[in-house]
Amino acid sequence: MIDAPTAASALTTTGLTRRFGDLTAVRPLDLDLPAGGIIGLVGPNGSGKSTLIRMLLGLVRPSAGTATVLGSPLEEPRRFLHRVGALIEGPAFVPALSGRANLLSLARLRGLPASRVDEVLDVVGLTGRDREPVKRFSLGMKQRLGIAAALLPDPELLILDEPTNGLDPSGIVEIRALLGRLGREGRTVIVSSHLLSEIEAVCDHLLVIRFGELLYTGPIDDLMRRAHATVEVRPEHDDDAPRLLTALTDAGFAVDGDLRVRAAAGDTAAINRTAIEAGITLRHLAAHTDSLEEVFLQMTGTDEDLAAERGATAGRAA
Repeated sequence: MIDAPTAASALTTTGLTRRFGDLTAVRPLDLDLPAGGIIGLVGPNGSGKSTLIRMLLGLVRPSAGTATVLGSPLEEPRRFLHRVGALIEGPAFVPALSGRANLLSLARLRGLPASRVDEVLDVVGLTGRDREPVKRFSLGMKQRLGIAAALLPDPELLILDEPTNGLDPSGIVEIRALLGRLGREGRTVIVSSHLLSEIEAVCDHLLVIRFGELLYTGPIDDLMRRAHATVEVRPEHDDDAPRLLTALTDAGFAVDGDLRVRAAAGDTAAINRTAIEAGITLRHLAAHTDSLEEVFLQMTGTDEDLAAERGATAGRAA
């Protein structure tokens, strides 16, 4: 088992770029991702996440730039691929064979001992179900078997592309717990996912790209400092809304027309006192802090914004 990272940086890139004809899928990208812990890779559809992952695994050649993986040059994959595990898209197994038999075949191909199969089955929680044919596995079990296959070489770096895709809530919780355990072992786990609530729950570090361009890289806590905190207030009687707005504004609060106060949760008592002093009884007083999803949308735009920008970009290219 990995107990501690062996390199200061798991991944570095300098000007890493990938073009497909006239389309630039990944723009010149400069990264320095820390070793150890869980890194979330997020971005709207078509942002280049999968292309970036494939470049780092040596499946797609960069058009320009350089990179290192676990301290070794990207141009020399033999120096690092044996230390990397990956689950890209859906895991593929022989349906009629058991989970154990599938893993044993993969272990033999990689020259790994059969004992490693028992270890990874235990890690992903499939011990006791491993002799069943894969065709009987639920989607969650197949995802866990895919992660087990990625863990066979005991990798320092684990790259998982949409590991919770298609899972029900209980399956998502299982995979989240598994990722947490893997990160605590000292591995570097890179998770690409559209489920931002899961990214927020499990990741230490975040990488946000949009149309192949880097928008943010750093600790997730630092990004969440951009989150807006508001307190929504409603008077008992709707006719008191204009008076409440005036009272809160006079007290120095920033308030919009929907009676949302730009304030932290700790300001709710002061807001309530202001209303009482104005002779107004409140029927609703609720604090809200932006989630990662809301911060993400502020950075990247909504689906409508993205569609409009893609259309404008295509028009300029034509």
